[in-house]
Amino acid sequence: MGADDLFGLASAAVLPGWAILVLAPRGRWVWLDRVASLILPLGLSALYAALILTHFSGAEGGGFGSIAQVRALFADDWGLLAGWVHYLAFDLMIGAAMAHRMDRVGVSRLIQAPILVLIFLFGPLGALLALLTEGGLRAADRRGVTA
Repeated sequence: MGADDLFGLASAAVLPGWAILVLAPRGRWVWLDRVASLILPLGLSALYAALILTHFSGAEGGGFGSIAQVRALFADDWGLLAGWVHYLAFDLMIGAAMAHRMDRVGVSRLIQAPILVLIFLFGPLGALLALLTEGGLRAADRRGVTA
């Protein structure tokens, strides 16, 4: 199986996790939560580990000390695939963690949905918005403000 095939499989594999986070009820169906927060991220992490162990040869001039060195790491399709799988796994883990945090403070699912989409598409931007939303609700609760 080539890098393109694995790219497609990994990209498709996260979609059920994101659908669960955005659409499925949480709390009652603990096993469903585990799919998005544990099972899919673990599978992607295992794929990432396999890619790194089998294809990370330290690309010529590659490293983490400069933008040129990072570019060299991703010049190879397998290195680029490893980076993509890394993003897929971490964004899903962060999305699940942020969804659980927002659930704990009572952020409605209608508000969570676009935040989770932002995490899926733009990772840190969505996570920042999730943390600000959670923090704002916590601050309002401390002051006794109701929505």
